Amino acid sequence: MPKILEKYELAPKTHYIKVPAPLIAKHAKAGQFVIVRVGEHGERVPFTIADLDTQEGTITLVVQEVGKTSTAVGALKTGDEIQDILGPLGLASEVENFGKVILMGGGFGNAAIHLLAKALKKAGNQIITIIGARTKELLIMEKELRNVSNETIVMTDDGSYGRQGLVTQPLKELLESDKTITRVIAVGPIPMMRAVSETSRPFGVKTIVSVNPIMVDGTGMCGGCRVTVSGKTFFACVDGPEFDGHQVDFDELVKRTRMYKPSELHAMDQCRMESKIESLPKA
Repeated sequence: MPKILEKYELAPKTHYIKVPAPLIAKHAKAGQFVIVRVGEHGERVPFTIADLDTQEGTITLVVQEVGKTSTAVGALKTGDEIQDILGPLGLASEVENFGKVILMGGGFGNAAIHLLAKALKKAGNQIITIIGARTKELLIMEKELRNVSNETIVMTDDGSYGRQGLVTQPLKELLESDKTITRVIAVGPIPMMRAVSETSRPFGVKTIVSVNPIMVDGTGMCGGCRVTVSGKTFFACVDGPEFDGHQVDFDELVKRTRMYKPSELHAMDQCRMESKIESLPKA
């Protein structure tokens, strides 16, 4: 079982985790993900590979606590063991010299675009990165993204850092002023990726989004991660996770991600109850 080599908090309930995974590090590419199981009877949860080091044989995950399993991962410490990690899964991002590319991250998506930014920069692209968060406290991966970008624009909802507003504001300004931009790539919450796609649509600039519906096995067997693109059904785990944002049926995607919300809330309630019981003084 892989043992956590390094773990620290990037922002409240958002964690940097480095684990040994030499075979995954050797074969993984930007845009791919892994399936993690915390314990023997734990559920399988996908996490995007935020970074990798082939010489060290390590991969880096950035985990945001949103459900029972991600909360369990967040509670782990350096030296703790993870039951298993499967990957790399999914199709790699399309990487070539497109020219001038805008990379957009929202919340946890800032980590997901890091490895892609490195790959696109290496391929000769000029990278403009637009990242956002609700507050300065929740902003992650700014330094890492600045290191691999030609220009970085930071947005916060409350104006506590960078510019106040949504990431779509500078995107529209750039698309209006610079006709040499050839591609927009966005990773983040579904409303953010939908807004990015609608902002770029009038300009005819190809826009890629990384969708994250419910996944179970990550190999196309369960069919839980169905997504409709251009009127056709795809499985995000094997046909994606990246798709043309102008062709994704976001209405359906939102409905699918809400299907198991009651079950997720019930699982979190159980998790809190178990934590309270464990914290009681032993007789």
